[in-house]
Amino acid sequence: MSDKSSSNAYWKANLRIIWISLAIWALVSYGFGIILRPLVASIAVGGSDLGFWFAQQGSILVFIILIFVYSWRMNKLDREYGVDE
Repeated sequence: MSDKSSSNAYWKANLRIIWISLAIWALVSYGFGIILRPLVASIAVGGSDLGFWFAQQGSILVFIILIFVYSWRMNKLDREYGVDE
């Protein structure tokens, strides 16, 4: 496999991880917190409805989890392509 081909495959895999992370973030923050809030409003969490919880805390917690998952996946991808530190 050539160096250029390996580099393209690495960045393609990297962009795939980024797009999946962005899709999850958008679903949680905009989807559950704003757009789908009426659908999840009937579920109570901590004295409030689930839509409010996602808008206030859930999206932040999911974002923090996404940071750690992205770091873990990128370390794995770096080792796979031999560009790890």
